[in-house]
Parts: sequence; C-alpha cells; structure tokens
Amino acid sequence: MNHLEINRQHVLQQIRAAEMAANRVSGCVQLIAVSKTFPADDIRVLYQQGQRDFGENYIQEWYGKTEQLADCANIVWHMIGQVQSNKSRMVAERAHWLHTLDRVKLARRLSEQRPNHLPDLQVLIEINIANESAKHGIAPDKLLPLAREVMALPKLNLRGLMCVAQADADVTGLRHQFGQMYDLLAQLQTIVPQADTLSMGMSADMALAIECSATMVRVGSAIFGQRDYG
Repeated sequence: MNHLEINRQHVLQQIRAAEMAANRVSGCVQLIAVSKTFPADDIRVLYQQGQRDFGENYIQEWYGKTEQLADCANIVWHMIGQVQSNKSRMVAERAHWLHTLDRVKLARRLSEQRPNHLPDLQVLIEINIANESAKHGIAPDKLLPLAREVMALPKLNLRGLMCVAQADADVTGLRHQFGQMYDLLAQLQTIVPQADTLSMGMSADMALAIECSATMVRVGSAIFGQRDYG
C-alpha cells in the first residue's frame, strides 16, 4: 500500500475513534485532504484509493491541478484559501465548495460567474473566531447580515461555517472557540435551515473539533507530510 494511503487510513481511523468517543454517528465527519503544495500525482494516488474531497489554498496552483486531473470525474474541489476578486472566476467555474466566503462583493461575483450548467456552489462563511488580526474571516456579530445577503443570491448554496482556530490555544481555549462555532451555526440555522456544515479542525486539533461537532476536518500534513514552502 502506498505511504499516502497508509497515512490517509490512519487519519480515517482517528476520525472514527473521535466520533465514537463523542457518541456521534460513525461516518458523520468528512475528511478533506488538504493537498496544497503537493503534486497532482499525489492527489491521483489517493483518488484511486477512494478519496474524493481535496482542499486547496492557492488558486493558481490549484487551477493547474484541475487541468492535470481533469480525467478524475468525481473529484470534489474545496477552496479553503482566500479568494481575491480578480481570481473569483476560476473558483466559480471549477470549485465545488468555497470555505472562506467573507464579503458580499465576493459572493456577488461568484454568483454572477457560476456557469448555468453547474450545480450551485456550496459556500461556507469564514469566522475569525479568535479575533486574530493576521487571519481572515468575519467577526461573529457580522454573520447574520452577511448570511442574509448571500441567501438572496442565485447559484450559491450557503451550507454553514468555517474557522481556523488559534494555533497556540490550549485545550480549554480551543474547546471554547469550537463551541462558539457550534453556537453560531445554530444562529445561522434560524435563517438558513439547510446550513448543516462546520468546517473546523486540522491535523493537530481534529479530535477536539469532532468532539465539538465538526462535520468536516481539513487534514494535510498528517496525510501528505510536512510541506516545503521554499
């Protein structure tokens, strides 16, 4: 078995164990394999083993991979990085999910640029849950006003929320942040009943995120290895 698939299976086992520990239904948490900086060949290996959902951060890099993997008909692309307005068309035309919606202008561009022959783009609003100046996302009190704007746009399906928790937070701090996200999703559901997704938790804090009701975890290094950004 390829080492990438061994790593993926180990992560899946951790997810199932965390579900069981939290008394959640087995299989309720979806694994997004974060493949940024890794080659399309690595994605293909995991695709051939049954992985379908892949997360990418850098639009130019990801767009090239969509060309190389065009024959992988059932691949599901999750854009989990920031989207500049001048690159929104690429996301509108090729992505299945956007996890980082944070402004009305971007939502409008995606709505206008989404091709008619494609299903609605599934979108998550990113929350800056720890109020960190270096991170993107909106403040929690801006959620419902933005959600109402997004709801009114065609070709977008608002499915829930995403966050990147504070990297140096202890377990108590992480549990508080993830708990806030759960409460915010409940608020969102009062106006968007179909909102069912919490994208939170990565390699280091995945189990705690699952305990706090994550439905998607974004795991990169535990599957692909350490990244070389050089």
